This record gives sequence, C-alpha cells and structure tokens, in this order.
Amino acid sequence: MGSLNVRNLPDATHQALRIQAARHGRSMEAEVRAILNQALNKQNVPGLGSMLATIGRDFQGVDLDTQRDTAPIEPATFD
Repeated sequence: MGSLNVRNLPDATHQALRIQAARHGRSMEAEVRAILNQALNKQNVPGLGSMLATIGRDFQGVDLDTQRDTAPIEPATFD
C-alpha cells in the first residue's frame, strides 16, 4: 500500500480536518483516507442515466414514448 505526505497544509484546513475527524470518531489519517476514497470512487461509478443509456444502445434504442394507463386501480379481492 502506498503512503502520502502532505506538506504546507494551511492551518485552517488542518484544524477543519482535525474537527471533522473527531466528529466521525476517526484519526486524522483515517479521515483523509475516507475523504480521498469517497472523492475518487465517485468518479468511477457510472450514474443511473449512463447505465440506462448503455442498455438502450445495447438494444438498438428504446421506445420511451409509451402511453400510461390512466384507469383507476381496483383494490384486490380475496374471495
């Protein structure tokens, strides 16, 4: 596993990091790991729209011009 040293961190940022880590019950090092993992993993996960667009391309397009059934819903009967 790699390691990273961050130099010349502004005092205000250092203090904010210390407070945030305490709120989450973590060390500052663990808090930085969590922040980096969260920030970088968001970029690798496609959104729902991207996934649906991919599915549509796989099926040579999807017809989304569908009429919705406006009839009222009848309650189920268990006779």
